[in-house]
Amino acid sequence: MAKTESTQSSFDPDRGPTLSVRFVIALTLIVLGIAWIVYYYVGVRPEGEFSDAGEVLSAKGPGFLQDLGDWNYLIGFGAFFLGLTISAHPSTPLGRGRGVVAGMLGCFLLGLAWICVFYAIAQDTSAVPIFDDLGQKNLIVGIAFMAVGFTFATRWE
Repeated sequence: MAKTESTQSSFDPDRGPTLSVRFVIALTLIVLGIAWIVYYYVGVRPEGEFSDAGEVLSAKGPGFLQDLGDWNYLIGFGAFFLGLTISAHPSTPLGRGRGVVAGMLGCFLLGLAWICVFYAIAQDTSAVPIFDDLGQKNLIVGIAFMAVGFTFATRWE
């Protein structure tokens, strides 16, 4: 008799669920964090923009985002890193098996790359978006990537 192939279910007792509530929350936080930073940088931030007549343009976008200023980066990166940290839980695909190694090495290498790029362009950061606004806080972002890598490392078996 031939074996029938079983279809892939959303829950495998050996590997855990493919899609869990925790994973959806983690993905949502990651996407919202990135969207927050991009919207602030592109849609709200007024600095360095000039009209055709040469005068500096005023800030645009919602007033509460203008009032937050550089705190927008903390909110965006905070949501992003919180989402990555939540995704290190064993009930998510990144929190078990090969996902742990991929998440850990990915975060370590991104943190190292972020710091190296910052040091390479430290004399003139105006050419790289986000880096120009953060200044020395770029080191904190790179170290935060590495800290999230350590949360993945604690799940490695």
